[in-house]
Amino acid sequence: MGQRMFVALMPPAPVREDLAAFLEPRAEHPWIAEEQWHITLAFMADVPDRAVDELIDGLASAAARRTPLNLQLAGAGAFPDPWSAKVLWMDVRGDVEELERLATNVRNSAQHAGADPDGRAFRPHLSVSHLRRVQEQTRWVRVLDTYSGPTWTASEICLVESHLGSGPHGRPRHEIVATAPLIGRESDAFAE
Repeated sequence: MGQRMFVALMPPAPVREDLAAFLEPRAEHPWIAEEQWHITLAFMADVPDRAVDELIDGLASAAARRTPLNLQLAGAGAFPDPWSAKVLWMDVRGDVEELERLATNVRNSAQHAGADPDGRAFRPHLSVSHLRRVQEQTRWVRVLDTYSGPTWTASEICLVESHLGSGPHGRPRHEIVATAPLIGRESDAFAE
């Protein structure tokens, strides 16, 4: 079995701190740890070891073709829906069309490298709670929907390995394997 990986944008510390301050008084809910917050562009459940180098190179090229994105966490929702929720999430606003193009480029690069991304449609979001069982969460979605965080510039993508069950409380531990800048031109500028 290969590596469980994803490609994501990581909100900077001021953005995470602002959202954490909003969620902190609502501590009765099972929030995802702040250091695990990210916006997933592509998830790959089983990346063969032989595909990692080609994946890194492909992601570097995909990122180099895209410019930095101005983004904001504002509004909320639930998967699959608020009446039978399994995940609560914050909506992503700003350069969303460009974000969708970036996700398409990232997924195409992963596919080309032999690191098949999952087939779910891309929905820009940042997950804040994974529920143990399906629950009605309309009240929580209304509360989260009042949030409007600071705007930030996303200037790089991250390739992350997810180690299931090896984080605190049996949660996944995320390890950044490589990063690539969004620079808006062709380049092979991937940092390991």
